[in-house]
Amino acid sequence: MRRMSSGMHEGELTVDDHLVRRLVDRQFPQWRGLPLRRLPPLGTDNQLVRLGEELLVRLPRIDWAAQAPAREYAWLPWLAPQLPLPVPAPVALGRPDLDYPFEWTVVPWFEGEPVTARHLGGADDNVAWEPLAHELAAFLVRLRTIDASKAPVRPDGARGSSLGSCDEWVREWTTRAGERVNGAAVLDAWEESLSAPGPSGPPAWVHGDVHEGNVLVRAGRVSAVIDWGSLGAGDPAVELNAAWGFLPPQAAGTFRAAMGLDHAAWLRGRGWALVPAISGLVYYERTAPQFARRSLATLERILAETAS
Repeated sequence: MRRMSSGMHEGELTVDDHLVRRLVDRQFPQWRGLPLRRLPPLGTDNQLVRLGEELLVRLPRIDWAAQAPAREYAWLPWLAPQLPLPVPAPVALGRPDLDYPFEWTVVPWFEGEPVTARHLGGADDNVAWEPLAHELAAFLVRLRTIDASKAPVRPDGARGSSLGSCDEWVREWTTRAGERVNGAAVLDAWEESLSAPGPSGPPAWVHGDVHEGNVLVRAGRVSAVIDWGSLGAGDPAVELNAAWGFLPPQAAGTFRAAMGLDHAAWLRGRGWALVPAISGLVYYERTAPQFARRSLATLERILAETAS
């Protein structure tokens, strides 16, 4: 199994079509011979390959995503019937094989495309923003009300864990960012989020990574919420990161109101938006510049809000 010295991540795996064909045919002979069609990754961690007309194969490309397939396979089939929008509950869990070291999943194929928008650098908007804000908030509110007493708890440093556990990370990447951003203003915004009271209730189910690539739309409405690699029990404020990420300002206000969380959660949510943005600004500058540009846009929105 070859690891790339270049690509989106140092040391990520090369997952070629021949490997996927052999993995599927060896482990799931019922799907042997179904055509494979390689897809561009919507996020940063997985290779996606469409399998026939109704299935999708998701294979982690990097070690930090290796625990997600088993977690999704264990929990999404249970969560899916309780949610108001489709989610890709795995129908099969593949095992490490043929020098491929990670577990992987086969999930349903959903028709739709990721959110695009002019303010994100796209040619046009493909969504109706107000309905999307309501639909997405209703989905996330329902998710956080499902019993999470047995859910896997998000570990320190992970999205949705304790915001304070990310303090060293934010300060390190702010230093690395140098003159790309006003570091003093970033840290002022970060410290305001850190000073906010923590969640008043027990950890709740969270998606943990609500961004434009993980919300599929069809005919302008949400058709599915995908990529549950950050699934677990944590601070529901982490879902608010969408308000500084891909939602335009008017829809962000609608989303905030519909989420029904207090001002302390709003401040923590802003912190959760800042955590990946400050590192993404630097980390993806050369390997995925579109992610770096979106990170900068998120930081600019955060700083504009804190300065007002």
